[in-house]
Amino acid sequence: METVAKGAAQAAVTGNTAQPGAGRVTRTDTGTGSVTRTDTDTDTGTGSVTRTGTGRVAEAAAGKSAAPTASCRATRPRADALRNRERIVSAARELFVEFGPDVALDDVARRAGVGNATLYRNFPDRAALTHEVVLAVTSRTTLRAEEAVAAESDPFAALSRFVHAAADERIGALCPMISGVFDKDHPDLLAERDRLEEAVAGLVSRAQSAGRLRTDIAVGDVLVALSQLTRPLPGIACQGIDRFTHRHLQLFLDGLETPARSELPGSAATLEDLRRS
Repeated sequence: METVAKGAAQAAVTGNTAQPGAGRVTRTDTGTGSVTRTDTDTDTGTGSVTRTGTGRVAEAAAGKSAAPTASCRATRPRADALRNRERIVSAARELFVEFGPDVALDDVARRAGVGNATLYRNFPDRAALTHEVVLAVTSRTTLRAEEAVAAESDPFAALSRFVHAAADERIGALCPMISGVFDKDHPDLLAERDRLEEAVAGLVSRAQSAGRLRTDIAVGDVLVALSQLTRPLPGIACQGIDRFTHRHLQLFLDGLETPARSELPGSAATLEDLRRS
């Protein structure tokens, strides 16, 4: 009797009706969710009910999520949204190189082939877009340095490979970081900057240790030259400038090899010099 009583009490709490024998039960939940369920209940005679049923029960009233994976899918960016974001960053990178970081954002949207609303949905202001461009260029340039080390056994050949690859990555777009147009002390940017500086410092150090690179230059000299030689003067649309970039970079690299043919004026540019400028 005690077991039967407990079974009846449980049925009352959950809103189910347990009848002796077999029967069909239709239940409508009028709480926070509405559920219609048709079940076949079989009373085993011991106070427990075996239920087989068809129908889906909404557990909203019990505070449970009916489809937890659906909400996860809803928050994941769509593939087309990610492509739009990448196009915007790529277009901004090119325009920053050509015209500087003050280029009109409407021009960025036009170059990317998206509407202004799409641009501002991804990047609410110029600072957010500049941040993303510098972050992307820095990260990609670091990868090029790591690839150069893996591909070239000659340390100077690795440095040369990196310099040309960095030009293709539009490292000139990093000028906003040096000029302080936006928050250059953002943790994400500092972390990526440290990775890049460490990678380039390794290239320079190995080439100098091998006697292939002149010793009166430093990492800052390489980064400054890269920035200057890969970015035309702001505000001047130099059509076809890319065809000169790698030519002039090679002249620069030839000047870095030993034996040095001249004495450089001033002192080597260090990373600390760049940060103070």
